[in-house]
Amino acid sequence: MIRLYDSASGEVRELRLRDPGRLAMYVCGPTVYDVPHLGHGRFALVWDVARRWFTFRGLVVDYVSNITDIDDKIIARAAREATSEHEVAATYEDEWWRALERLGVAAPTHAPHATHYVESMVALIDELVDRDVAYATRDGVYFDVARVPDYGLLAGQPLDSLRAGARVEANEEKRSVLDFALWKSAKPGEPRWTAPFGDGRPGWHTECVVMSLDLLGEDFDLHCGGLDLKFPHHENERAQAVALGRPFARHWAHNGWVMVGDQKMSKSLGNFTTLTDLLARADPRAYRLLVLRSHYRAPVEVTGATIADATRALERLDALARRFVLPRLAGTALVRDEVEWRGEAAALAAVVGAQLDDDLNTPVAVAALFEAVTRAHALADEGRDEDAGHLALAVAVLFGAMGLSLEDRREAIDDVSAELVARRDAARAQRDWARADELRDQLGARGWLVEDGPEGTVVRRP
Repeated sequence: MIRLYDSASGEVRELRLRDPGRLAMYVCGPTVYDVPHLGHGRFALVWDVARRWFTFRGLVVDYVSNITDIDDKIIARAAREATSEHEVAATYEDEWWRALERLGVAAPTHAPHATHYVESMVALIDELVDRDVAYATRDGVYFDVARVPDYGLLAGQPLDSLRAGARVEANEEKRSVLDFALWKSAKPGEPRWTAPFGDGRPGWHTECVVMSLDLLGEDFDLHCGGLDLKFPHHENERAQAVALGRPFARHWAHNGWVMVGDQKMSKSLGNFTTLTDLLARADPRAYRLLVLRSHYRAPVEVTGATIADATRALERLDALARRFVLPRLAGTALVRDEVEWRGEAAALAAVVGAQLDDDLNTPVAVAALFEAVTRAHALADEGRDEDAGHLALAVAVLFGAMGLSLEDRREAIDDVSAELVARRDAARAQRDWARADELRDQLGARGWLVEDGPEGTVVRRP
């Protein structure tokens, strides 16, 4: 039984599936107007881990994650750079997919684009207008939130409380400050589509309603995204479905912030750091491990120090892969449970499985896996090679089930480097530590990371 915290009910509860053995899962994707930041990377990793674990547990996962390719920010960037909205969106969508590939995030089952669904959005908005749940103003069409009795469910606040705390806007035609745009009337030079209520373009909150219902159907199982989307975006999606009488997501789940110090990371706060920069400086697996070491609902601090710590932990895992010649699992492929579990490996799988099934408790699961790394080495040192190898493989498989590959990064050593290794071993045998350090530096200059193993100098690529 898999349990997740449900943002609508405010409790951890069983994930009850519409279709037994099959999970329909929607994750709100990026607006492609800039390079992705660390928050984008976190939500992609969190829900990739969830999807992978559900698959490992035997579910068939229909995973949909959209691309918002028309938005005010895309239009503004195109105007600044004297280019087209299409060019902006295409450029930064490419950046997005490249970043996800480097992170080892598996491709969605479907990746719908907002601009491909405008006709369906127009039809949905027209129906809301006919039901008198939406109304036209001079600058577009707005949704009347007062027509949804439980509006504010995901925010955990009643309508009056939300209205009292809302930012006052200049649009005097809106019935409430909480009413949100379904359709924005065309402005000169902006992209536009034809609609019964006037030429224009859809508002952000309508996109995912149309795409999720089209690709996953009514009453789909799980709607996910970052905590910043819970209100108003996800609440506004839900409100439209409720107003249309269409069963929407059964379960809502949200991941926590990326933090710098005590502030969430965002462009508006001036602490924006790109995911692209992080991936250029560090092993992409380090960010996944950092995310795994934090509970998905908790904030995670991403700094040079936390990434360095995760990188050191990765070295322990890669050392296990080298010693036991473990297969490279995960990457962009999904790992399935095809292992014959027995002995200590079976006990480890039971512990890890229980934690991940209970609200994706990755920190405890990861701690158990690192304890198993130590245990596998100890078993090998005792000469219990079969038991050690089986436990080491279990570690690799269970990390692989969360998308983290253990990698034996050794490669064939060239003749010059091999000669330097031999000279260094000779220097160490003669206790000529200065010469050994000098040779270490020479190997480092040739791009090798040097380690002192029980059988002498070991080199690998960093």
